[in-house]
Amino acid sequence: MRLALSTFAILLLTASIATAEPGNSLPSWNETESKATIIAFVESVTDRSADTFVPESERVAVFDNDGALWCERPVYFQLLFAIDQVNAMKSEHPEWRTTEPFKSVLAGDFQSVAASGEQGLKKLLAASHTGMTSDTFQNAVREWLQTARHPTLDRRYTELVYQPQLELLDYLRTNGFKTYIVSGGGIDFVRVFAEKVYGIPPEQVVGSSVEATYESRDGVPVIVKQPQGFFLDDKEGKPVGIYQHIGRRPILAVGNSDGDFQMLEYTTTGEGPRLGILIHHDDEDREFAYDRDSHIGRLSRGLDEAADRGWVVVSMADAWRKIFPSKPSAE
Repeated sequence: MRLALSTFAILLLTASIATAEPGNSLPSWNETESKATIIAFVESVTDRSADTFVPESERVAVFDNDGALWCERPVYFQLLFAIDQVNAMKSEHPEWRTTEPFKSVLAGDFQSVAASGEQGLKKLLAASHTGMTSDTFQNAVREWLQTARHPTLDRRYTELVYQPQLELLDYLRTNGFKTYIVSGGGIDFVRVFAEKVYGIPPEQVVGSSVEATYESRDGVPVIVKQPQGFFLDDKEGKPVGIYQHIGRRPILAVGNSDGDFQMLEYTTTGEGPRLGILIHHDDEDREFAYDRDSHIGRLSRGLDEAADRGWVVVSMADAWRKIFPSKPSAE
C-alpha cells in the first residue's frame, strides 16, 4: 500500500508538467519528463503548505557513484587504480607471475581479471589497499587521480563526472537535502575526492570497507587498513550500509544498475513521497551504451520493474544536454 501511494503521488505531480516552470535549475538537462518529474518531486517535499511536505532533517538523498555520478567503463575506476598499484609493486612479489588474478593483471588480460569475480577482486584489493596506514593509502589515491588518464576518453578520472548530476546534487542541497554517496566502491577510495568533486564530505560517503586498527608507529597514532573483514556495499549490502552509516531511510535514491536495485527498493517503499531514479546508459556517441548484457553496470531487472515501481528511467541520450563538464582551458 505504501508503494501504491508513493507512485500515485508521483503520477499526480507529473500531471502538472505543462504548467511547471523548471527555469535554470538543471541547465544541462533537456526539458524531458524525467527532469520535470524530479523538479515536481522536489517542489512537493519542500512546499510547507502541501501534504507532501518533508522536514529538512528527513530529506536524505543517496547516489550510487560508478555509472551514476561518474563513468564506469571499461571497468570500475577503482579497479584500474588497483591494477596500477599491483603493477607498481610487482618487483616485490615474484609469486604474482604464477598466481591469479595477479598473473592476468600483469599480462594486461582484464577480461580474465573480471572473470575472477568477487574472490579475485578481494585478492587485488587486499594487495593494493591494505597493510598500510590510511594516510598512505589516501596519498596514493590522490597521486593516481592527478596523473592517471582514461584509456579511451583521455581525461583524468575526476573529469569524467556527469555534469547533469553535479547540477542535481547542487539543486537538491539548495532545497534542503543532505546528499550521500552509497557506492560499491571502497569507502576510503571515494572519500579522497568526493568533497572536492561532488561537494559531499567524507562523513557522507558509504561504501565497501575492510577492517582497520589503531596503532602507534614511531610515536605517531595511525589507522592501519587490514586485509580482512571485507564488507561489500552492493545489492543487499546497500540498504545495510545506509542503516549503519546514515540511520535514516532516504526519500530519494539514484542508481544505474541492478546493483542499486535494493537501494531504490528500500528507499521507495517507505512512508510518504519518495522517488527512485535509474540512469540509463544509452548514449554510444558521447559516452557508452550498455544495459542488460553488460559485465559492468548491468541493468536488466531495473528496466523491467521501473514503471510498476514508479521509478524514473533517465535516458542519457535524451535527457542530458551534455555528459561531462567542459575540459579545463589548459588542456
